[in-house]
Amino acid sequence: MSKSNFTRRGVLRTGAIAGAGLALPTYLRADAHAGFTNAPTGSTVTIGFNVPQTGAYAEEGLDELRAQELAVEHLNGIGDGGMLNTFSSKVLDGTGILGKQVNFVTGDTQTKSDVARAAAQSMIQKDGVIMVNGGSSSGVAIAVQGLCQEAGIIFMAGLTHSNDTTGKDRKANGFRHFFNGYMSGAALGPILEKEYGSDRNAYHLTADYTWGWTQQESMQQSTEAIGWNTAQNVLTPVGAGDFSSYIAPVLNSGADTLVLNHYGADMVNSLTQATQFGLKDKQVNGKDFKIIVPLFSELMAAGAGTNIEGVFGSMNWNWQLQDEGTQAFVRSFGEKYGRPPSGSAHTCYVQTLLYADAVTRAGSFNPCAVAEALEDFEFDGLGNGPTFYRGADHQCFKDVLVMKGVASASGSASMVGYDTVEIVEVTPRAQVEYPSDHPMFGGPEASLGECNPGA
Repeated sequence: MSKSNFTRRGVLRTGAIAGAGLALPTYLRADAHAGFTNAPTGSTVTIGFNVPQTGAYAEEGLDELRAQELAVEHLNGIGDGGMLNTFSSKVLDGTGILGKQVNFVTGDTQTKSDVARAAAQSMIQKDGVIMVNGGSSSGVAIAVQGLCQEAGIIFMAGLTHSNDTTGKDRKANGFRHFFNGYMSGAALGPILEKEYGSDRNAYHLTADYTWGWTQQESMQQSTEAIGWNTAQNVLTPVGAGDFSSYIAPVLNSGADTLVLNHYGADMVNSLTQATQFGLKDKQVNGKDFKIIVPLFSELMAAGAGTNIEGVFGSMNWNWQLQDEGTQAFVRSFGEKYGRPPSGSAHTCYVQTLLYADAVTRAGSFNPCAVAEALEDFEFDGLGNGPTFYRGADHQCFKDVLVMKGVASASGSASMVGYDTVEIVEVTPRAQVEYPSDHPMFGGPEASLGECNPGA
């Protein structure tokens, strides 16, 4: 399939991309191979942004792309620098990466693993990208991470929340800044017990792929640990649109709590339909019926409107945090796009900077040198407080936000949806940490394998 079906080129501030226009059957290499895949030789370096621009998770993907473009501007010295000014590491100076201006190409994953892999492969083979960043689905992230491992490219995961991404499917060439299902459960459990007590009967609707499975497992473990019963877990297809046939049985199940392990447009639709069925107005077992959405985003809240009120969930980051890094990013993003960034935008922006920083600290684009620079790296100033990139599984550890849906307060067009969630608690990192050989993450058999430079 041709490149035009997958990518559009973004070039910020400078010239032609090395290798552009070449249709090679194998991965691009620098002269004499230079020891690794797509080693840049000219004055520019190209990275790939692979996000859902259509499909059920498109809103998240398009916001990721906005942030990725902003990150490239800041790396190339355009704009106010954003989080480059607050990042605890001070090696990035707005002159690109190792003096090379940064160009980018983009792909539309359509939230489909096969499409995402094809898009990433096109970027690697035809555009000579040195790194791929993005994704708004864990199925996509795991597929693309596997491809990047095979090709000898660094994969900086975007929005991927499945335990498996840095669990049983972890790869030496892949890194995740975003939190995961286990962390959501660990953060939400104590809050749910405080708000709703220890005697609840929970019914789960779960997206039928790796993220949904591990999110549901994590929520079941955390809620049963506080005394809740799990009445049933029903799998639902991604992009179903109409969830009424799945919600109707909840009414007669004896459950007093509905856990929606859904994301993106699926969450908007299932939460809206659950509200239309009157679930939030019911009383069961002498208790007011409650709905929980373990993984929140501002964009989902905007789509759900008033249905989000009173619903608890968790987030990786939120624009309402008051730290210096968050304020710098929100200011830059707001000036460019006229509204605050979403959590998915934040993680893709940060991952782009973290890659550039690792290359600079390593003094090389060689993926194995980059991986070594990222492993066990501790940093601050990127919006989540002190953060640790664990070497054993390439998972970031930081505080997790517990959120609650509220009525919009501003009425401003630029804020629609973005002020309908509030921070209930900043759960400390220590509460959501776990050993790298935890059973939910593949146990002692899980391994990163060896870094692949590709050459």
